[in-house]
Amino acid sequence: MDIQDQSPTIDFLTRGESYGFTGPVKVIETHISIVFLIDGRAFKLKRAVKLPYVDFSTPELRLAFCYREVELNRRATPELYLGVRRITREADGSLTFGGEGEMVDAVVEMERFAQHSLFERMAAEGKLTTAMMEETAEIVAAFHATAPLVHETSGSANMAGVLDINEAGFATSHVFAEVDVRALATAFRNAWADVAPLMDEREVAGKVRLCHGDLHLRNIFMGDAGPRMFDCIDFNDRIATVDVLYDLAFLLMDLWHRGFYAFANVVMNRYFDLTGEDAGFRLLPFFMAVRAAVRAHVTGTQIEEDADPDGALTRSAKGYFDFARELLHPHSPRLLVIGGLSGSGKSTLADALAPRLGSAPGARILESDRLRKAMFGRRPKERLPPEAYRPEVSARVYDALCEKAGAILTGGGQVVVDAVYDTEEHRNAIEAVATRLGVPFAGLWLDADPEVLKERIKTRPEGTSDATVDVLERQMARDPGTIGWNRLSSNTALDELVGKAERYAASVIGTSERR
Repeated sequence: MDIQDQSPTIDFLTRGESYGFTGPVKVIETHISIVFLIDGRAFKLKRAVKLPYVDFSTPELRLAFCYREVELNRRATPELYLGVRRITREADGSLTFGGEGEMVDAVVEMERFAQHSLFERMAAEGKLTTAMMEETAEIVAAFHATAPLVHETSGSANMAGVLDINEAGFATSHVFAEVDVRALATAFRNAWADVAPLMDEREVAGKVRLCHGDLHLRNIFMGDAGPRMFDCIDFNDRIATVDVLYDLAFLLMDLWHRGFYAFANVVMNRYFDLTGEDAGFRLLPFFMAVRAAVRAHVTGTQIEEDADPDGALTRSAKGYFDFARELLHPHSPRLLVIGGLSGSGKSTLADALAPRLGSAPGARILESDRLRKAMFGRRPKERLPPEAYRPEVSARVYDALCEKAGAILTGGGQVVVDAVYDTEEHRNAIEAVATRLGVPFAGLWLDADPEVLKERIKTRPEGTSDATVDVLERQMARDPGTIGWNRLSSNTALDELVGKAERYAASVIGTSERR
């Protein structure tokens, strides 16, 4: 069916009176759909196309996929997807919504949201915030927790299929040099072989699910209830049936590629805090590389179809291609531990350093406060009862920090551990993890004047730490023993502290050149 067969439908949807309004209709086009915006509504028409991955060639198929789109997207954003509207041709030849005549097409009706609330637009305008990223991690984690399990093939076979598609996609483009394409394909196959057993383990454990499938900044907006996902892959379940971390990797890749390193690191860390997915951490650079390669060859195909008069698409395609190559470059594991009394600024420093440590999406932050809350099934900002801080509980927390750090380091990841570490026993234990694994280690101890620490605790906003001034005074009364870690004063400005910490870490374990 040729797209011109939809001309009457497109004309109908372009006229305001078709909807009972008199205002103008704004039209947004993609390669498989056209969206018509009027008043407070959006109407999405599926183009009459038949491609290797999607078939919208008949009105019946388009109607069925409209219902499927509503069904799948209501999982994340039920308030946005209002329903399906049939378009019929009446006896006099005119088109109308839901008439008695022959159905000629169908559209998905949606609530309209302001384009400036799209995360892509907000990113370009510098309006994204850390709090938004934390909320986004929460909604993605919650979505993945309830997404349908799928056990159709192994985890490695699932991803091998994506590599096959990527290689076929690059073969249709003249943007990339053949020698570079072959080298990238080889690098992907080698990386795939390294992580294939882990992907298979995760599939058996239920980590392959019917996910969103297209989770990037253009498909998230800021709604009244916070960040909202929309426009999932609804036309091909195989494309959307992936490891949950591969689903997350699209968002991480998009953020990192745009230079939002800290935001990508925050999303990753909050997602892992919520899901306990640390065993899969080593998959992230590979999954992000696959996502970057998808963007590269899709953009290359667009150039073949639509040309590229100003070269912008070519630069974009090559940028994604180079990013994929960079992500596949192996990085050595390393461990950075930040200790100090409550209020000394450990978490702030950890957040600043983690994006600069190692490959994308930066280091995994293991924070004792968040770990303790998770042990008791509490959210990060919920206060714990005093018994949650008994010595035997704290011992379990420090043991868990060692265990988690060891698991991530064994997989080649980078780790920042954030805890008080006011005993030699606990400091020796975390150092021993690095020694046992032969991993570079850097220990930082943050000092601050007692009155500064007290004032910070009194005035800091609600967060993950339950420490009070009384807790701090008990910490100060204890003898921490000999502290052999590099000591830094956190009385200084944050930028100065981060600079000193990064220079020390770079001299001992190395850090990234990103800023």
